[in-house]
Amino acid sequence: MLAFIRWLAAVVVALLRPGAVSAAAEPIRIGSFLSLTGPYAVMGDPEKKTLELYIERLNAAGGVLGRTIELIAFDDASDPARAASLMKRLIESERVDFVIGGSGTPTSLAAIPLAEKAGLPYLSLGCGFQYIYPVKTSVFKMPHPDRLVAEKVLVEMQARGLTRIGLLSENVGFGKSGREQTVQVAVRMGIDIAADESYGPKDADVTAQLTRIKATPDVQALFIFGTGAGPAVAIRNVRQIGLSLPVYLTHGVASKDFLRLVGTAADGMRLPAAGLAVAEQLADGDSQKAMVLDYKTLYEAAFKEEVSQFGGHALDALNIAVAALKQVGSTDKARFRDAVERTANYMGTGGSVTFSPSDHLGLKLESLHMVEVRDGAFALSD
Repeated sequence: MLAFIRWLAAVVVALLRPGAVSAAAEPIRIGSFLSLTGPYAVMGDPEKKTLELYIERLNAAGGVLGRTIELIAFDDASDPARAASLMKRLIESERVDFVIGGSGTPTSLAAIPLAEKAGLPYLSLGCGFQYIYPVKTSVFKMPHPDRLVAEKVLVEMQARGLTRIGLLSENVGFGKSGREQTVQVAVRMGIDIAADESYGPKDADVTAQLTRIKATPDVQALFIFGTGAGPAVAIRNVRQIGLSLPVYLTHGVASKDFLRLVGTAADGMRLPAAGLAVAEQLADGDSQKAMVLDYKTLYEAAFKEEVSQFGGHALDALNIAVAALKQVGSTDKARFRDAVERTANYMGTGGSVTFSPSDHLGLKLESLHMVEVRDGAFALSD
């Protein structure tokens, strides 16, 4: 009896020790700002659904480190200024442990300086090359960057003897950064950008730009660098003016939602995409196939809509974060950041990821597949 009383007293003392209960009971707080409205909503909606779906599953299985996970998510309305304001709120008021978010390039870029200043680990869902080159201490990137995509497209063009091209790019965010990277890669590879045109994200017609490209002597192919509605407008205009060049797009349109916008007008056009876009078509021995099929099956059963690469980026961020938390056994920001940086050979929806102090992307060129649009659907063409 005396032994029991001593044990009970020890338990009471331990429970009364400051932080003894609260640390164990407090949830792990994941902050997120996503574009649930505005032009990037096609990205933000599946990102939020994916995070909610998998966090619910994690919590049902006991959480992480014996703690539940709480998602604190806000809509940045596709507005960079609002994205920066929300990152400030997540840091100062919500006091989150880390952030997953930034659906678009402009919104992600706006938030990065705040994350860096606060030393808050930030797993970005935007595509811009400049997020991570040069490497930012606290920032890690999930999607393939514009530079890698430009290289994938230009390597195939060169292999097909297409060395004099027209470039049509959006003049903000992803398209603007993508143009810069495409120009740099083209110079290195000896590809001539003979026509260089741009459009605004709200332009309802780009016939004039495409007509100038069509009139440029000896142009052999067209590369449209953008995301959202802009490339859909361009594709319709390509057909309207009878432009017969081979047309390449970016992974920014690698979704079934985009294909529904353009119908069969995009047939024959090619683009690089992650394995998720052609999950069923991957070879049975492909090490990524089981993972992307599992995600596709779960997401589509839960939401009765087709999976997209954008939700896949959110899943990769969450999986990498959970693995890092388990590795260090705490939410200490510095230790967590270091554990994320040690991620090695994680097979995700974007491909195999290995971070290092000099590489906060971790994806290689071979993680992208070339696909072609056939009968309004993506077909693997590697």
